[in-house]
Amino acid sequence: MKRQWLKRAILSMVACGSLLGVVPGVQAADVRILPVDTAKFLAGAKFDFDVEVSNAKDLKNVDITINGQNANQFFGQKVEGKDLGNGVVSYRVNQVNFPKTGKYTVRVSATDADGTNSADARYTVVQEKAQKQAKNVILFVGDGMSLQAREMARIISKGLTNGKYNDLLAMEKMPHNALITTSGYDSLTTDSANSASAYATGHKSVVNAMGIYEDSTKDPMDDPRVENVAEILKRTRGMSIGVITQAESTDATPAAMIGHTRRRANQDLLASQYLEDYHRPDVIMGGGSSRYIPQSEKGSKRHDNENVIQEFKNKGYTFVTNSKEMMAADSNKPLLGLFHPSTMNVYIDREMLKNPEVLGKYTDQPNLINMTKKSLDILSKNPKGFFAMIEGASIDKQLHAMDWQRATYDTIEFDKAIEYAQKWNKEHGDNTLIIVVADHAHGASITGTYHEHDGKKGIEAVRTYADSIFPTFKDADHDGFPDNPDPDVTLAVQYANHPEYYENYHFQQKPTYPTISQTVTKQEAQVAGDKTEYHQVSTVVAKGNPARHHAGDPMELVPANIPATIGDETHAADDVPLNAEGPGSEYFKGVMDNTEVFFGIMRALGVDATKNEKLNTALLKSSVTLPFS
Repeated sequence: MKRQWLKRAILSMVACGSLLGVVPGVQAADVRILPVDTAKFLAGAKFDFDVEVSNAKDLKNVDITINGQNANQFFGQKVEGKDLGNGVVSYRVNQVNFPKTGKYTVRVSATDADGTNSADARYTVVQEKAQKQAKNVILFVGDGMSLQAREMARIISKGLTNGKYNDLLAMEKMPHNALITTSGYDSLTTDSANSASAYATGHKSVVNAMGIYEDSTKDPMDDPRVENVAEILKRTRGMSIGVITQAESTDATPAAMIGHTRRRANQDLLASQYLEDYHRPDVIMGGGSSRYIPQSEKGSKRHDNENVIQEFKNKGYTFVTNSKEMMAADSNKPLLGLFHPSTMNVYIDREMLKNPEVLGKYTDQPNLINMTKKSLDILSKNPKGFFAMIEGASIDKQLHAMDWQRATYDTIEFDKAIEYAQKWNKEHGDNTLIIVVADHAHGASITGTYHEHDGKKGIEAVRTYADSIFPTFKDADHDGFPDNPDPDVTLAVQYANHPEYYENYHFQQKPTYPTISQTVTKQEAQVAGDKTEYHQVSTVVAKGNPARHHAGDPMELVPANIPATIGDETHAADDVPLNAEGPGSEYFKGVMDNTEVFFGIMRALGVDATKNEKLNTALLKSSVTLPFS
């Protein structure tokens, strides 16, 4: 009796599941809408619309409506269907927009041999203008500059008296602030490409992507695009654009202001994208010259023989390679400054230690303050205004390397650049919105201080609570940069998400990575007692780098708390602080999504994205320069 009841129950469950479409093999086709559900748009801003239908069995019909109207009629263009050859059929239309504010619902139903499946995406379209509008916007991005990174800089640069800070950082004195959430639509913890893209477009994306929604094609350069800040401001206002960084100029954060790709590693292609008229920056500064020179030249990282530097010269750009040339460059001409084949050296190595083994022949790299000064000199020549993104790039890169001292000195340098911009703004009409924000956080925390006064070393010398006496950083010339990054009492900094590494509370005279890559075979893993199912081929794993050990200290190997294949400290999902001043800065308050930075910029400038700047009309109609073609 029990067996018959159980059999009937199972058959009933199967039958119901079939009707509900949850039994594998009988579910109707999957539907995916791009842009994704909950996306927010600036009225008139251009985007590519795409619906992907996958796993269809004899696809019969796909119906796409927007607020009940057929998509073809709504957009005034035919939504073209294309078989991608990978089990996905794409229905796409490029360069469309929502010209009016309001709420929009996209509804898609796909019918195949197994039935009908539907999906919805709900959008919000806005058009806001600040009461007092800005002429210019400077977006300062401290890459990876979490709250704790700011605090490290404040402690060692400003100092404390009886527990009170002697001063605040320049960025911390701004009148408006907010907390910014950082997740992409694919993952809780983001990367710099995705997070910077949110600032540049008002849309979330996925890890490693910028200016796009990820589709199902193999080509990382053909995904549905969204118009970015450079494109909108050039199209609607004819404003100048500046991209200034200490990383490679085609690295994730600067490239996100300009480019469109699913794969941030395609930096040579991004360098070529910079040349396009519809978003070409008027000022580009940073490292990464290897991405611009032809493959045939020594040191090139390109995959073709395009000479991007020469092409910029042909377009009237001054090209400079060091600080002296940069400061002497004509401020009435656009500028391309590439100061290192890769990422520029950090402040400590560039300005203080000047070790030739570290710097090589690149002994005259500019500091971020002077890069800011020169970029503003050039960009401000445009009476229509400018947008500049200025990045403190190596805050992030040094925290990845678990080198908080180098990260902190770069944070101080970043703050000095902000201080200069604030002064410049007051002297030039006080009509510039200045925003300071990180793109994401790092899990680095100040747990106390470290000293060896009583003979203790290593972990035993980490001081907590009442034992955490104040650090002894000195700044004799009062330039904000401590004279010695390794005083007798220093900060104890711990990391939340790290690989295996040798703990070292002392400053490293030469940059030294926390891990080295080693290959481990299946047999070696078994001998070590590792139960991981290794393949027969060797597996690369990150092992603690013995060079990080400080002579005279105990050998303290800290076990990894992230997978062994990851060789550096990784990003955290923590919210990051934002500070702002100038026209439109009142927009930033409370807890805000990272996409709201874009809308705050557009609001401050009072941009109407439904209109094109008259001088650019012919350009915009040119088939050669259409951004989303």
